[in-house]
Amino acid sequence: MKYTFHAGSALVIGLLTLLPGCKKQDASQAAEPPVVTVSKPAMQSVTPYLELTGTAEASQSADLVARIPGYLQSVNFEDGAYVDKDQLLFVIEPEPYEQQLKIAEAQLLRAQSEFDRQKELAKQNATSTADVERWQSERDQSSAQVVLAQLNVDYTHVTAPFSGRIGRHLVDVGNMVGVDGNTKLATLDQLIPIYVYFNLNERDALSIRDAMKKLGMEPQSGVGQVPVFAGLLNEKGYPHKGLLNFVDSTSSSSTGTIQLRGIFSNEDKIIFPGVFTRVRIPLGEPQTLPVIPGRAIGNDQQGDYVLLVDNQNVVSRQTVVRGQKTDDGYAIESGINATDQVIVNGSIHVRPGDKVTPRAESEPGDGAQPASSSVTN
Repeated sequence: MKYTFHAGSALVIGLLTLLPGCKKQDASQAAEPPVVTVSKPAMQSVTPYLELTGTAEASQSADLVARIPGYLQSVNFEDGAYVDKDQLLFVIEPEPYEQQLKIAEAQLLRAQSEFDRQKELAKQNATSTADVERWQSERDQSSAQVVLAQLNVDYTHVTAPFSGRIGRHLVDVGNMVGVDGNTKLATLDQLIPIYVYFNLNERDALSIRDAMKKLGMEPQSGVGQVPVFAGLLNEKGYPHKGLLNFVDSTSSSSTGTIQLRGIFSNEDKIIFPGVFTRVRIPLGEPQTLPVIPGRAIGNDQQGDYVLLVDNQNVVSRQTVVRGQKTDDGYAIESGINATDQVIVNGSIHVRPGDKVTPRAESEPGDGAQPASSSVTN
């Protein structure tokens, strides 16, 4: 029998011959260990802190009011300006009160003169004791009227009781003020120094008390000695240093928290009333601890963990206790040491027991993938 061999058949046979080789090649490539980026923990001096949120308030605040009735004659400041103590701010028409002072002074002069005359007459038995006493009373009443009239004159000039930032004026020139009680004219806030109030729950309050005892201070004597650090929401870190200034004597029955207050010099006037601040209070002395990037830390139902690579390039899971946050990541209180190789990138592709190809974080050409979404930054 004669077989005819076609060129198409040869091509099919050749392709079938190549297929096993392709499968072997694909299997070889799939077997290559994935690349991960590893880094050894950096040993750093870390101070434990308690971090909270607070609200700034003026160390002094005063509502400036019209204490006498009259027309507002002048406003002597720019709205929102910083004013000095005793600076003139408002003038209420003073002329009527200056005239009343002159009348009171004249009445006092007359009463004093008549009292002096009655005393001389009494020495000559030319007047009665009752008349002397009556004019002495007239003199004293006139003297009191002079004092009251002088106070009213003083009230026509409203001055700053302390240095600070004044808000906008609430009454325009030409309006009648002080008719139906004290008319509010403006509000003055003292910003140097300034207070920051914050609340602690019972657990954190006990932590601060224990920290103060470790520093050799009793909680009652710690006011004015314990440092407090603050930072605004747009600032990096906690650049403002103050002191614990006040601790409330009781906790709130509704919230279960206790109120504390820090005092800050605020010479640059950056902190102003009502602004939210981040507050940090040290809870102990610095300790040397391993620090790793936040992206290297995962979290599941068993808690925080990291993935390590051993000398055989095998991945293992290690439970850790996360400590204080730092500029470089998080301090680890227990679970790893300075010689461990921690996976910082590529953990999404590996599991404990897998073999990997580790690459140092600083090594160029890192092709590792980002860490999984379970990492807590």
